[in-house]
Amino acid sequence: MKLSDFKFNLPSELIAMYPPENRDQSRLMVVDRKTGKIEHKMFEDIIGYYGEGDVMVINNTKVFPARLYGRKEKTGARIEVFLLRELNVETKLWDVLVDPARKIRVGNKLYFGNSDDLVAEVIDNTTSRGRTIRFLFDGDNDEFKSILKEMGEAPIHTKVIQRQVEPEDKDRYQTLFAKNEGAVAAPTAGMHFSRELIKKMQIRGVEFADITLHAGLGNFRNIEVEDLTKHKIESEEIIIAQETCDVVNKAKLDGKTICAVGTTSMRTLETSVTLAGELRPYSGWTNLFIFPEYNFRIANSMVSNFHLPQSSLMIMVAAFAGYDLLMKAYKVAVEEKYKFFTFGDAMLIL
Repeated sequence: MKLSDFKFNLPSELIAMYPPENRDQSRLMVVDRKTGKIEHKMFEDIIGYYGEGDVMVINNTKVFPARLYGRKEKTGARIEVFLLRELNVETKLWDVLVDPARKIRVGNKLYFGNSDDLVAEVIDNTTSRGRTIRFLFDGDNDEFKSILKEMGEAPIHTKVIQRQVEPEDKDRYQTLFAKNEGAVAAPTAGMHFSRELIKKMQIRGVEFADITLHAGLGNFRNIEVEDLTKHKIESEEIIIAQETCDVVNKAKLDGKTICAVGTTSMRTLETSVTLAGELRPYSGWTNLFIFPEYNFRIANSMVSNFHLPQSSLMIMVAAFAGYDLLMKAYKVAVEEKYKFFTFGDAMLIL
C-alpha cells in the first residue's frame, strides 16, 4: 500500500485539546470486522464486550516530563530541550532535541531553573535537531531525576494540540497503569480506563496483562516515503515478562478474547511471537512497523484512539481492522464529530 492511500480530511476542530473530565466518559466507536457494523457507545460500555478469562494487554510505561526550557550561555536565548533517551546514568548523558537548533553548537552550555539549578553542556550533534548533552550535576541520581521531574513539562505534542502545557497535564498525560518510567509519548488508548472501570472488569473475570514499550517521538514523526515497505521507524525498548506470556498463552489456548490496548501493546505482542503463535518473554528493542497486509498472531481485538492522517499509528490500525473498513470508520468519525489524537475518543475493533 501507499502512503497516499491513508489521506483524509481532518478538520482542526476535531483535534481534542483536553481529555474528558472522567477517563471512561470519552466516546467509543465499536467496529465489527466480521459484519462491518459500526456502533456508537461510551467508553465505559466496553465492559459489555469482555468476560471471564478474556485478557486486556496494557502498556505500563510511564511518561516522564521530558520537555525542559533552558537559557543559552551569554545570549540568554530561550531553548527548548526535549529529552529523548538517557545514554549513561553515571555521566548523566542524554540524547535530546533542541529548538531552535540553529542556535546551539557543540560546547555551548545551557542553564535551567530560576537560579541556574541545573547546567548542561552540548557535547555532540546527532541530527539536524538532535544533540547529545551532559548534565553537570554533582548530586546522586535520585536527586538529579527529582530536579528533572520538577522542572520538566508533560511532553504533549503542542504542534498538534495547540495550547500551552499546563501543570495538570503531568497527570492527564498518563494512564492509570503507568509504573515503568521511560516514555516520551503516552500510550493513549490506555488513558480511557478509569479505576472504577478497571475494577468492574476485574470483577467480571477480565485479566489485565502488562507489557512495557517506552514510546518515543517516532510515533509523531511524518512518514516521508510513498512506498510503505521503505519506511523505517525508530527502535523502542520493550519488556515482556513470563507472567504476561503465561496469561496470554492460556487465554489463547482456551479460545478467549485477547485485546491489545493501543498500538504500542499490539506492536510489542507481535515483536515476540513464535511461528506457533505463542508469546515469548523478551527484553530488548523493537522497530516493527506494521502495515496492510499483516497477519496478526496474538490479539483478536483492539482498542485505539483516532489517529492523524497518514500516520504510522493509523496505518497499523488499518492493518488490523482492514483498510476499507477503517477508512469507512474514519469517515463516519469525522461526520459524527468524534475527537481525534492524544486526548480524543476511542475505537474498539472486534
